[in-house]
Amino acid sequence: MSSIPLSKRPIDILLIAFYSVSFTYGFLFNIPEALGVAVSPESPWPPLRWLYEWAVAEEPAHLLVPLPIFLLSATAIDAFVHTPFIAVMIYALVNEKNWIRLPCWLFAGSAITNMYYYFMATLLGDHPPPNTLYYLVFNLPWLLMPMLLVWRMRHPQPFCSDQE
Repeated sequence: MSSIPLSKRPIDILLIAFYSVSFTYGFLFNIPEALGVAVSPESPWPPLRWLYEWAVAEEPAHLLVPLPIFLLSATAIDAFVHTPFIAVMIYALVNEKNWIRLPCWLFAGSAITNMYYYFMATLLGDHPPPNTLYYLVFNLPWLLMPMLLVWRMRHPQPFCSDQE
């Protein structure tokens, strides 16, 4: 079984790019928020001050103190489970590590479930976003990319060229 160079794996490049952004987001926003750092104009963590500017307009649930339990739970899962795993997954995608297949499926199941509850609580809760389309454009990728990841990892040896 021969391997496929990364330059010939456009889906992997897309996954690596998306999850690199997701890892950065997790580090800058999810971890501090899950640790209880407030999203406010006076936040001691500058990225949460920036998030405040966006949240005021688009996702008011982030501004509640204390955070609603659904948002705290979703943020904590992203911060302490998904963000560390994403670093491992990026390494495995770049270096063609077939052992990442099952962990990717488990991660995707967790991410999809997390986003389902996040969407339901946000869209149907007490503080829905004022512009649902704008909200979905920025948040749907975190539901759709795990689905693409599962599709990408559908073969027992996802990095071998003779799978099809």
